[in-house]
Amino acid sequence: MSILIKNVLLNQQVVDVYIKGNRFEMIAPNLDIEAEQVIDGTDKAITPSFANGHTHAAMTLLRGYAEDMELHTWLNNHIWPLEGKLTEEDVYVGSKLACLEMIKSGSTFFNDMYWHFSSTARAVEEMGIRAALSSVFIDFNDPDTADYRWKECLELFDQSRNLDPRIDFALGPHSIYAVSRDSLLKVGDFAEKHDLQIHIHLCETQKEVQDSLEQHNQTPVQYLHSLGLLGPNLCACHSIWLNHEDMDLLAENDVKVIYNPVSNLKLCSGNFPYQELKKRGIRIALGTDGCSSNNNLDILEEMKFAALTNKAHCQDPAIMPASEVYTASTHTAAKIFGLDCGEIAEGKLADCILINLNHPQVVPNYNLVSNLVYSANGGCVDTTICNGEILMQNREFPGEEEIISQARETARRLITTN
Repeated sequence: MSILIKNVLLNQQVVDVYIKGNRFEMIAPNLDIEAEQVIDGTDKAITPSFANGHTHAAMTLLRGYAEDMELHTWLNNHIWPLEGKLTEEDVYVGSKLACLEMIKSGSTFFNDMYWHFSSTARAVEEMGIRAALSSVFIDFNDPDTADYRWKECLELFDQSRNLDPRIDFALGPHSIYAVSRDSLLKVGDFAEKHDLQIHIHLCETQKEVQDSLEQHNQTPVQYLHSLGLLGPNLCACHSIWLNHEDMDLLAENDVKVIYNPVSNLKLCSGNFPYQELKKRGIRIALGTDGCSSNNNLDILEEMKFAALTNKAHCQDPAIMPASEVYTASTHTAAKIFGLDCGEIAEGKLADCILINLNHPQVVPNYNLVSNLVYSANGGCVDTTICNGEILMQNREFPGEEEIISQARETARRLITTN
């Protein structure tokens, strides 16, 4: 497969971009080369596609359900009970809707934690994007549940060897309050043995920290450190309620942090300590969280909230400038998740988007990155390419209507079924 994108704007220069197989082969003005598909890039800009660092994809089916309440009440009394009704087919349908939404807003990778791993993997394979997938591990300190979940995890790991290379298997212990000590130790050992990423919620609320201090006489970060889980393969999502010792430990162990500004704001979880983490050299990417706590998967919107929230919190308009937040969702995210993309350069994986420069929200174009962060939304994305394949062009995705119809019917049944 080969694609030639003609006359597209890249770093303020009009160039042609030639994609061969799944990588950028040549980038230069006026390329004289044959390609199986030619895209007119006039009045468009090419940029890296985005990575969504923390999701629960099939929660698209819960969008708008159980609103305006704090995290633990929301989870325990509303979300987890409804999720208990989800079938494998439901998660497949919800995950396809999530993939569609991400493709249409320019994301070609997401880091997911949810039930029915195989259903999400099936959706990702069909939709053509990338993902790091983990089956959520929750045992609530019950040994029988822990045994069942661990056997399930091992089976899924074995099955994952046969998945498309666009999918990475990860371990998904939900949090220290939902997973027993013994299970966390197993997760750490297994991740080290097989070089797997660990995807976990960490220090999302003040209650989580207070409970940990009472139960373990340690903060959640210190507790995970005592269990040997802090390391370069740990992806700590939220990471809001951190003291200085916690942040030092995260930095010393090269833990990766995922910032979820919209979810944090909606659930009033607290202020993300961006500047303190940045000073320590901790790598930070952005995530949307699930659609029941966001309520969308648009990383462009997430970038704006990330920047503005930190400016307001720090009372400094220079904090988290557009260039930093943009890099967090492209180049830095690619590094965090081991992807050879995140930039438009020869030899890199051909994961990219074309921005419609005639969209009102990006006119005039004094600074494209600034426009993307502060002005644009997913509707400005004209074309999405992942792994050298055109997934969306002219904002058209084949089969979109059926995906939406199936999701709407599945959600209706979930709410009306006892």
